[in-house]
Order: sequence, then C-alpha cells, then structure tokens
Amino acid sequence: MGNVESSSHYQKHLSRFLPDEQADIDSVFVAISGSGEAVGGKGGKPAKRDVTLTMLKAHVKEALPESMVVRLYNGMKSIPLSEKSPGSNGQVRKEQFVIFMSAVFKGNAEEKKGIVMKMISNTDSTVKGSHIIEFAEDLVGSVVHVLSCRKMLKGWNLKNVQNSTTGIKALASQLVSELKSADGKRLEGGQALDAVCDESSIEDWVFRVPQVSAFLTVVVQQGLLILHSLPDQEQETFPLLPECQGVRGSRFVSLLNIPSVTYINSHLPSELQHKWRLLFASQVHGESFTQLCGHIVNQGPCVLVLKDTDGYVFGGFSSCSWVVKPQFQGNNGCFLFSVSPSLEVFTYTGYNDHYMYLNHGQQTMPNGLGMGGQHEYFGLWIDSNYGRGHSKAKPRCTTYNSPQLSAKENFTLDAMEVWAVGDLPESAAGTGQKSILDADPEAQALLEMIGKGRKSDGLRDPADGDGGDN
Repeated sequence: MGNVESSSHYQKHLSRFLPDEQADIDSVFVAISGSGEAVGGKGGKPAKRDVTLTMLKAHVKEALPESMVVRLYNGMKSIPLSEKSPGSNGQVRKEQFVIFMSAVFKGNAEEKKGIVMKMISNTDSTVKGSHIIEFAEDLVGSVVHVLSCRKMLKGWNLKNVQNSTTGIKALASQLVSELKSADGKRLEGGQALDAVCDESSIEDWVFRVPQVSAFLTVVVQQGLLILHSLPDQEQETFPLLPECQGVRGSRFVSLLNIPSVTYINSHLPSELQHKWRLLFASQVHGESFTQLCGHIVNQGPCVLVLKDTDGYVFGGFSSCSWVVKPQFQGNNGCFLFSVSPSLEVFTYTGYNDHYMYLNHGQQTMPNGLGMGGQHEYFGLWIDSNYGRGHSKAKPRCTTYNSPQLSAKENFTLDAMEVWAVGDLPESAAGTGQKSILDADPEAQALLEMIGKGRKSDGLRDPADGDGGDN
C-alpha cells in the first residue's frame, strides 16, 4: 500500500484540525471501519481496513435517513486519491475520509463543489435541477431527523409545531431558488426541474447560500457523531435552531414548523438567534387586541406569525420593542416574510422608514399593528378590531418590496403568535404585565387631552403573569 499519510495533499488537510480534532476523526474512522488497530500511534499509520457503505450505515443506525447515508458515502468516494492503491475496490479510504471532513468543516465553496455534486448525483458530470431539488429536500429533512434523533431540538417539541413535511419542501425550494444554471440564468418555476447545472453552478450556489454548508455540517457532525463534543464546535454549529421558551403543555401548537423556524432565525441578527420566547398566542391568550398589546410591548425584538382563514402563513420581524404610539417606529433591521404557500424573506428597500406601527384607542389615527407601506395601505396590518387585517402591495410594499402576503388583500385572521427573540431587554426584566398605556406616556397623555381617559385600567392582566402558557 502506498504511503498515503505522507502525501503533502493529505497533510495539508490534516493540519487544518487541532490535535484533539485529529484524534476524534481517527477514532470515528476506526469505529466505522471496525478495525481494532490503533490509529495515530507509532508512524501515524491509518487503519488498514477501508469503509464500506454497509459499515457506514451500521455506524449511523437510525440517526439519518438511508438516502442521506448513501449520499455521504458517495461524497467521500468522490475524493481523488493521491496514489493508486490496489485493493480499495471503490471503498472509502482513510485519506478520503479525512479530506471529506476537511472540506465539510473547514473548506470553502470551491472545495465543497465536487463533493456536493457527487452527493446530488453519483454518475454524471452535470446534474439536473430535479436532482438538486431532491438533494435539498433530503438535506433539510436529514437536519430535522438527526436533531430529533439526537434530542437536540432545544425545547422545540414536534407535538407543538406543524408537521415538517411541508416545511422541508418549502425550505428546499427556497434554497434551490438561489441556484443558477450552467448558462448563468436564475432557475424559476417549472424550468428549474429540467435545467442543467455544472460544478461552477454548484460552487456559486454553495457560496451564496450558506444554509447548504451549515446543514451539511450538522448532518455530518451529528449523524456520524464526529467533532460534536469538542469545546469550540457546538457554538459554531447551532445558531441554526434557537432555544424554545415559554411553551408549556400541549395546548399550544405553533403556526411554524422546524424548517421555517431555522429559515426565519437565520435572517435575524446573530445576537438574537439563540433564543425564542413565546409572548402571545391567540389560541392560548384569546383573540383580543388588548391582550396582544399587553403581552408584546417593551419585550424587545419580536417575530410575529399570522395565519389567515385561507391557510396562508406570514409575518414580520420587529427589530425593536413594540411601543404604543401614533408614529412609525423601528429601524431597517425589520423585515416581512412568507411561510406558506412559499418561504421567503423581504427586507427593507430604503424607500421610507415605515418599519413598524402600533396604536390603540385613538380616533384620529389608525388603530392596530402594521409593518411597511403607509396608513390604510400596509404591507402587513392587524386591525384593533381583532380578527381583521390586510396586506396591500400593488405591485410591491414600498418599505419591504414584499408582495401581498395573504390570500386575499383584506383577510380574516385565523390565528396569531408572537415570539420575543434574544435575551429579555433590561427595561422589561423584573416588571409585571402593564397596561398598554403604561408603555407609552405620550399615548396616555393624548387620550387624556381628548377626554378618553384610562378606560383600559379594567383590562389589566394580573400582575403575577399571564398564566396562559400552562
């Protein structure tokens, strides 16, 4: 057998890993190959046994779908050997295994392109769009599968979210929508299925869509249990899924699924991606605009999710705390999004600063919650007469360039939930529920001036909490 470990190409990839990481990779290769020979001992010789597909499946067990295990194996086999070695019989050698890990964990898009190509299709030098869509669905589904199997859903209970099947297809479609064919054209609609992509197309895709690399890392790391327990690894890999807080019991079922949570979370500022805390859910706290306001004001940045009676799911991210006042608020970190029938995020255009708006109890200004557009023509609007809303965009919302998000321009609200993201702001810590007028003295003073007084005092929640999450 050739002296594979002494090759400069192999050593270059091996040197990317710290000694503890090298030892972990060695031990996993030994565990998969079933070789009892020590690795990393005198001379640093690799195990003599290579890895077969059967061995890899036996190691992974139920942690990954079988289709993804086959894809990983094809990716490993695609690594060219530095020296011809008789007797490998198309199996995965130690050199290929290490270089595969180097590309997945440390490599750039150029290094990943060949591996991803072979994971998509093991036979062709070009791949069809339909095969890429299948790969993307397999990749997203494998992430959900392995995180559930390894009990790493961070408090998200599959019983408290929507079924992931639809979300997997939606997120896969979103990832593939960023792909360009070999002739440089963006793939859209039905033509995506028959489009032909080469290695340069895949490299561009992996470079521009970071979720592809992030998901592949999670699948390999947790599926093979490799480089998963070292001190600096978990922090890098898991802003993917935030910790879920505030959901108690089975009464609440989110409008979101695991793939849509990961997608929305990936668009939040990095300092907010580690935690989501349920503030309000109409099925728990009731269909009341006063309840909604009372639960979300001064709670920091939030994700709002709505479902209309036609089944469309959509919402927005408010980058600042909601405050009741008759002026627009927020900043250009806000965005709108669609979850169903398609998954997409719409960010600010720079056209105006109508990011977010929350008002209640006035006669001269619109009362409700809005994001984007303008008064009476919001990109997203929930009327203070709870249950009614609109999403107006002809052709697009001026603030976020979003289309009409609801099935009908004027919609009926079926359900709504609001999540605080990131840590609780200091201004809200240690305070009980307040009247929505306590949140903004200006609004209170204005109501006093027009003779309305504080009629919401009788609507206050108990000071010791909402009690609605049980």
